[in-house]
Amino acid sequence: MVKDEGLKGLIVPTENAAEAAVVEGIEVFGVSTLSEAFLLLNGDQPLNQTVVDLSTLFAQHSHHDVDFNDVKGQEHVKRALEVAASGGHNALLLGPPGSGKTMLARRLPTILPAMTLTEAIEATKVHSVAGVLDGNALIATRPFRTPHHTISDAGMIGGGSVPKPGEVSLAHHGVLFLDELPEFRKNVLKVLRPPLEDAHVTISRAVGSITYPADIMLVTAMNPCRCGYYGDPNHDCTCSPQQVQHYRAKISGPLLDRIDIQVEVPTVKYKELSDKTTGEDSATIRTRVNQAREIQLQRFRERKMFCNAQMSSRDIRTYCQPDPAGEKLLEQAMQRLGLSARAYTRILKVARTIADLAGEGQITSAHIAQAVQYRALDRG
Repeated sequence: MVKDEGLKGLIVPTENAAEAAVVEGIEVFGVSTLSEAFLLLNGDQPLNQTVVDLSTLFAQHSHHDVDFNDVKGQEHVKRALEVAASGGHNALLLGPPGSGKTMLARRLPTILPAMTLTEAIEATKVHSVAGVLDGNALIATRPFRTPHHTISDAGMIGGGSVPKPGEVSLAHHGVLFLDELPEFRKNVLKVLRPPLEDAHVTISRAVGSITYPADIMLVTAMNPCRCGYYGDPNHDCTCSPQQVQHYRAKISGPLLDRIDIQVEVPTVKYKELSDKTTGEDSATIRTRVNQAREIQLQRFRERKMFCNAQMSSRDIRTYCQPDPAGEKLLEQAMQRLGLSARAYTRILKVARTIADLAGEGQITSAHIAQAVQYRALDRG
C-alpha cells in the first residue's frame, strides 16, 4: 500500500523491518521504541535503512524437506497429483489407513511451480496479519496447512472481534490439506464452498467487513468406510453397506463436485516397499508441471488466468471439446455413473490438463478415460 500510494518509505518496528523491506522501491527503517522513531524523524539519529537481498531470501526459504522419490509404489496416485498440480485442481485421496495418503499429500507442494515474488509477498502479508510469520521475512515456499478435524468454521475461514485470517487464507497460493475429511463438522465443510469458487474470504462484523485472499488447492483424504477397509483385499471390512453409504454421505455432493480429482490409494504391496530403487524425484515431475502450466498461461494470458481449474463455462466450450470418440465415451460415463452437470465440467477440465501434459491440443478418448477414472467416489 505504501508503494501504491507513491510514498518514499516507512518506519516500522525492528522485528518487522526485514518483512517490509522485501517490497522493492521503498525505504524501510526499523526502530525499537517511540524515542528512536522521534530521533529518526528529527534527524538526530543516523538513518540505518533495512535492505534485504531477495535472491538470498528465496534461496534460504524456498526449499522442501520431502520429495516424491521417498514414496514407494503408488505410481497412479503420483500421476493423479501431477495432473492436479498441472491444472490447479482440487483432489481427494481415498484409501485405507496406512496406504500413504498423508505422505503423498505432503509432497504435492514440491511439484507445484515455484512461487513468484508477487505470490510470496501476498502470502507473507496474510501470515503477518495472522501473526504466524515466526520471524521469517518472506514466505517463499508454497504453504501447506493441515488443520485438525476439530477446527471451527471461524478457525477455517477466519474470524474474531478483529477478524484474522483462517486456515483457508493461510494456505493462499499453496495447499490446504484436510485429513479424515468425514470427521470435519458439516458447517466447517460448508463454509469452504464459497472460497473454493471465489478464491477469497469476506468476514463481516458490526464494525465492517474485511476480505482476505484464499487462492488455494484443496487436497483431502478419507478412508473408504468407517472401519477403513472397504474394498481392501488384505483386510475384512466390518461395515454394512448402509454404514458405508452413511459414512460417505457425510461429504456433501456440492463439495465433492468442487473436487476435480478423486483417486483411490490402495495399500502398498511388500514387493514395492522392499524395492531399493527410487522413483522420479519432485524436480523431474515439476518440470512437466511447469511445461503444462506454461501452455495454460499462454492460453489465458489476456485474462491473467494461470490454470485450467479457473476456466469458466465459456472457456470449457472453447478449449475443452473432445474428439468424437472422446465425446461418446464421456456420454457413456455420464449415463452409467449418473454424474452431475458440475462433474461433467470437472471431467472436461481435467481432460484438458491431461492433454496439456501430453503437449496435445485435441482432447481424445484416452484423456477422457483417464479423467473419468479420477471420479472414485462416483464410481464406488
